Amino acid sequence: MFKSLKNFIFTTNALLISILFIVVFIFTTYLHTTLVQKEAIKHADIVSNQVFSSMYQVMKKGWGKKDIDDFINSLDKNFKNSNFDITIHRSYLIDELFGKAFQEKSDNRVRNVFQTGQKYTFTSFKQIRNTMPLLAKKDCLTCHTNAKENDVLGVIDIEQDLINIINDTFLEYIYFLLTIIPIFIFASYMTSKYSSNKILFSLDKFREKVEKINRVEDLSLIDEKHCSSKSFKEINYIIKEVNNLSEKLKNIAVDKELLEFEVKLLDKLIITSDMIKDWRVYIKELLVDINLVMETTSLITIFRVGDEHYEIDIFWYGVPDDGIKRNIESYIAHSIENDESFDAISDYEFKHNIAYRDHIVNNDEYQNFDHRTKTLFLESPKIGGIVGISVNSIEVYDSVKNIVLDSILTTMANLVGSIKAIDKYTNDLEFYAAHDPLTGLFNQRIFMDMMDNEIHRADRNDYPFALMVIDCDNFKPINDRYGHTFGDKFLQEFSKVLSEMKRAEDILSRYGGDEFTLILPNCDIAGAKNIGDKITKRIEDFRLETPEGDFTSVTVSIGVSIYPHHATTTKELFIIADGMMYKSKENGKNCIELPTQSDISDIIKEKNEKSTLLLKAVSNNKIVPYFQPIQSSATGDIEINELLMRIEIDGKIISAKDFIEVAENMSLINRMDIMVIENAFRKIQDEKYEGLLFINLSPKSIIVGDYMRNIIDLILKYNISKDKIVFEITERETVKNFTILEKFVLNLKSEGFKFAIDDFGSGFSSFHYIKKFPIDYLKIDGEFLININKDAKDKAFVHSIITLAKDLGVKTVAEYIENEEIKNTAIDMGIDYLQGYHIGRPKRDVKNIIE
Repeated sequence: MFKSLKNFIFTTNALLISILFIVVFIFTTYLHTTLVQKEAIKHADIVSNQVFSSMYQVMKKGWGKKDIDDFINSLDKNFKNSNFDITIHRSYLIDELFGKAFQEKSDNRVRNVFQTGQKYTFTSFKQIRNTMPLLAKKDCLTCHTNAKENDVLGVIDIEQDLINIINDTFLEYIYFLLTIIPIFIFASYMTSKYSSNKILFSLDKFREKVEKINRVEDLSLIDEKHCSSKSFKEINYIIKEVNNLSEKLKNIAVDKELLEFEVKLLDKLIITSDMIKDWRVYIKELLVDINLVMETTSLITIFRVGDEHYEIDIFWYGVPDDGIKRNIESYIAHSIENDESFDAISDYEFKHNIAYRDHIVNNDEYQNFDHRTKTLFLESPKIGGIVGISVNSIEVYDSVKNIVLDSILTTMANLVGSIKAIDKYTNDLEFYAAHDPLTGLFNQRIFMDMMDNEIHRADRNDYPFALMVIDCDNFKPINDRYGHTFGDKFLQEFSKVLSEMKRAEDILSRYGGDEFTLILPNCDIAGAKNIGDKITKRIEDFRLETPEGDFTSVTVSIGVSIYPHHATTTKELFIIADGMMYKSKENGKNCIELPTQSDISDIIKEKNEKSTLLLKAVSNNKIVPYFQPIQSSATGDIEINELLMRIEIDGKIISAKDFIEVAENMSLINRMDIMVIENAFRKIQDEKYEGLLFINLSPKSIIVGDYMRNIIDLILKYNISKDKIVFEITERETVKNFTILEKFVLNLKSEGFKFAIDDFGSGFSSFHYIKKFPIDYLKIDGEFLININKDAKDKAFVHSIITLAKDLGVKTVAEYIENEEIKNTAIDMGIDYLQGYHIGRPKRDVKNIIE
């Protein structure tokens, strides 16, 4: 409403003075009226007494009626133009002696005075009325013989009109007030002007100081020293409080330039491929930008680029002299030696980078700078280092700029750390795209490419080459007994032995599992036989200490094929060498087999026949579901059936394991899995089976994107309850695809399915899986059950699995229940379910009872 303090003060003062004037007016008016009334009453009393005294004197002289009438007429004449109206009323005592005379008619007040003989005074705003009795005195009895002393002989009634008196005096009073109103207005204006000027003067001074504030540093302009003795103490108090606020703001506020700088800094630090490639250029540009807001000499990055090798980059804003370089290198070296994060490393190098060559950094300038650092170490990937900055010492004592410095260091640490991590990941991806992550050898994909290249090179140079497939004999028992960790270590050491045995030009690869391939350029049958013999003998001597303190070893079975003598394509060369490897195993292992022409024909024929038969079976839906019963230990009922795959060829039922490898090579395994599941669902729908169904998942099926969607479609199609389906994954196979498996299992559980781990306990990673996965069933590896009544260690291990499962609320299933003795032991130990040939063999029909 009021847009200025001055108007507010003036209006307020005018309003207050107006109210005061009205209050004074009302009060003085009331006082004036009251005083007039009091004076009128006094005057009326005087007049009444004078009239009474005069009347008494007249009567005392014995005047007659005529004298009394003349007296009364004279009163009327004298008071005719006054405010008094005088009336004399005679008593009946007078009328009895002297006769009746004309007189004003008396009212109740007059009659009351006649009766009581008491004076009566009535006062109102308009008039004052005094009614007084004329009492007979002793002297009066002489004439008034019919009266007694103190009898009322008459009444004098005097009325005084106050209206005219008040009006006359009130008008004079109003005239007086009208003359002093301008004085009130002028006083109001002057007081408003004085008070507003007094306040506005102090506020204008304060406003001038505030208007000069453009940066955080300018807050010091508002200081207690600017408090004036002429100002109100309240305003000075406000200035003091604002000064305290400015001190607080200086500790937390950020200048617009600093904020804009940080925003631009974030814009610059978007990691792109160009930044990863030329990150040093970006850091130099960053150093130039930093100097726009604070004086900075150098930026330092110390990051690990190898297992124990560190790369130290020093980015200078200007060109330093050699002495400054030596000083900072000495400072960094000393810091590294005293930092536990670096473990007293000694393998590092310095790189100096100049951002702005038109500026020279001299020693005097450098001495005025302080160093700040930020450390970043990551466990995975193994990246770590320190980022430092050298700024003017004055900047260090600025709390706000300290925050900005910390932000810059944190951003740089994350930036450079991310660049190093991305660069490491990129290099790792490039490496592992071609190499096996466990052994560092070429992987299967590169092996196939190398084979193709070697065929082309052999054709150009007209020389033969050999392909060797090498497989470890009896590696599975080692892996099962000592666990996957030791198994992985064994394969690493085994691959090192093979690497030592090969020639420099030979190409060694890990094909998968414990199977390796070796390409021998410019090598014929005799050469391959000679190298193979050396490898078998060397492996015979290979020993590796186990976790139990003893030593273990393996032999190798080697199959060989020669280009172009045995085949001319990569696929055929591998099939032949792989077939010879299996022939070596059939012939007692620990030997090398070279193919004869008959072997080649048989291998090619067998592979082609299997491929043809498999395609025929899939095309005609001859993928047959078989069901193996699983018995409840508590009830003896068959509550679960495990789904197994069989293939029907020419009326014969063949185990799927005989075709799995071919099916995987032909990319048919996923289609076969879906087919056998659908046929099983149709079967249990027809037979109204209500128990649980265990379904084995192929590791290759897990990575197929639409696998789960196809399963759900079948569930809906055949009206199968999801909680009746338990997906079963073999632990040995999960190791290779742990991340994919984890995501798959979580999706599986979210859909409402159940989950089981098969062959639990076959490796040291078993307890890791039970911790990571939300499993419902543990199928204990049958290898522990076969000898459970003969081997105390097996029994103890099974007991520990049962105890763990019960604590976690997981059901246990014992495999390989081959006789009644094993069954009874399993039941006594508390295993929930039993599976094995003694319980029931796989059959085409699914039943709820044992046949």
